[in-house]
Amino acid sequence: MQNSNSDNAPGQNKIYTIIINGRQREVTGQRISYRQVVELAFPDDQANDAIEYTVAYANPHGKDGTLVSEQETHLKQGMIFNVSKTNRS
Repeated sequence: MQNSNSDNAPGQNKIYTIIINGRQREVTGQRISYRQVVELAFPDDQANDAIEYTVAYANPHGKDGTLVSEQETHLKQGMIFNVSKTNRS
C-alpha cells in the first residue's frame, strides 16, 4: 500500500540535472532505472531483443557503477551516464 502523501514527500519531486551520453537531461525522483536511462539515451529506439545496452555511471558524490536490466540507482546531482548499444551475437 502506498501512502497518499508519498508523492509530496521531500525530495520526491526534486529535479536533478544529469548527463547522459554527453547531453544534459533533467529528471525527477530519487531513483533512476536502467530502462529510464536507456530511453533517455536512445529515445527513438524500438524495443528489440537483438540489441543489448551497457549502462555505466559516474557519481561525483559517491560510488561509480553499472546498471543492468531491472536495476536502478539513487540519483545525485551531476551524475554522468554512458550508454552504449551492441548487437547480440
